[in-house]
Amino acid sequence: MARTRTTKKLAQRIDLNYFKRPTPLKRAKLWLSLLLPLLALFWIAERSLSHDSGVYSAGRLSQAHAVLEKECAACHVQQAGVFSAKAADSACLACHDGPAHHPSQVPAPNCATCHTEHRGTVNLSAASDQGCAECHSDLHTDGRLVPVAARIRSIEDGHPEFAVIREDVRDPTTIKLNHAIHMKPIRQGPLGPNVQLECGDCHRALVDEINSAWRFHTPMSRMPPYSSSILVPGSPVPDPLGWTRAHDLPVLPYVRPPSYRALMALPPYLLACSGCHLLQFDKRFTEEVPHNQPSVIHAFVVAKFTEYIAAHPEELRESPDRAPNFMGQQIRRAARTLTPTEWIAKHTGEAEDLLWRKTCRQCHELLPGPQGDWPLIRKANPQFVGGVPNVAPAKFTTQWMPHARFDHDAHRGFTCESCHAKALTSTDSSDILLPGIATCKTCHAPSPGHADSRCSECHTYHDWSKRKEVAPKFTLPALRTGQ
Repeated sequence: MARTRTTKKLAQRIDLNYFKRPTPLKRAKLWLSLLLPLLALFWIAERSLSHDSGVYSAGRLSQAHAVLEKECAACHVQQAGVFSAKAADSACLACHDGPAHHPSQVPAPNCATCHTEHRGTVNLSAASDQGCAECHSDLHTDGRLVPVAARIRSIEDGHPEFAVIREDVRDPTTIKLNHAIHMKPIRQGPLGPNVQLECGDCHRALVDEINSAWRFHTPMSRMPPYSSSILVPGSPVPDPLGWTRAHDLPVLPYVRPPSYRALMALPPYLLACSGCHLLQFDKRFTEEVPHNQPSVIHAFVVAKFTEYIAAHPEELRESPDRAPNFMGQQIRRAARTLTPTEWIAKHTGEAEDLLWRKTCRQCHELLPGPQGDWPLIRKANPQFVGGVPNVAPAKFTTQWMPHARFDHDAHRGFTCESCHAKALTSTDSSDILLPGIATCKTCHAPSPGHADSRCSECHTYHDWSKRKEVAPKFTLPALRTGQ
């Protein structure tokens, strides 16, 4: 008789307690569930005994703070065995000072609000635009005037035009310079060839002034022989390169330049201008007058003519010449012999007449001065009542945007005319040749394919002119363990 195969019969063959029997897989799961927590507890205990708090870290520290990876207490305050979530401002200020951003800002944010750690090896000083916009999108103060716009959210949203462009500021310098002429082929000197100047022939960053060659500098053979014998009493000894304190990097608020290429140096005459603008004063001499104060120039000219007439006394006798009288008729002047003092005074006056009236005035604004008394100079230049003029202060401006920073080194791949297009057409030295914000936005924009446009690219938060020195208090872990 055939066996009946029903569902009930088949179900009776199944052992309903099969899942209770141990198997190799079940044993492995049991041991892992016991061992792994024990190992974790043992690891935490071992880290605690070795005073390693890195196990509680939310992520890697920035490169600047990488040495503090295992030193949580250096930044976070520990209370009841638990570290605070944010680093305390007092901990930040213990290592480096962070002066206030603006005295009227209320409230001042905490350090960790803008400088967020545990995000990997990021640039910690580069704050996010969101942190800046928290205050600058709706700026509130304690009532004092703030010289910035109150509704700035990003460079694309609310950022005004640069103040120097918006307010049509004029350059107060007294140096006369026509950029448009210098940007075209121009003759090098009175008899020289035509040359095409480049911006770098005159404008160099502070760090590049001495470390690179200049195309139109004064050769050593043409430099006037400076010596104390040609200086009038009380005159400063001239510097062969014409350096002044104006070339030093100024200390400005809100600015911490990333490099010395942030600011351009003042063009020194002997390195940038003297190859084309000669200071010759008489055909008898190959030397040029020093690029210095008129009193020093006068002493140099007198010394050269004194040396010359002592070596050529035959020139004291002037040959007869013809000169028109008041009726326009030519009359013959009789030959005469001058004394050395008369000869020196005459030729000094003629040479300085040329210098003051043409050579020096081509670039400088000359003011009447009290020194000297030469009739020839007064006749040709009535405004120089005292004879030798005074040179008006140059009034150079080293930085036009003191609340922003800029690094020319990061923009070396672009031609100067790309940003300073106004230089091609400027004919007046009072023109400000800085680019507007629209030029910056062509490269810097918050979108793919553009350079970074964060606020921290151009602005610094802290007023570093109020920076204070901090007494060191922290010892590096490697030094502590080596003791």
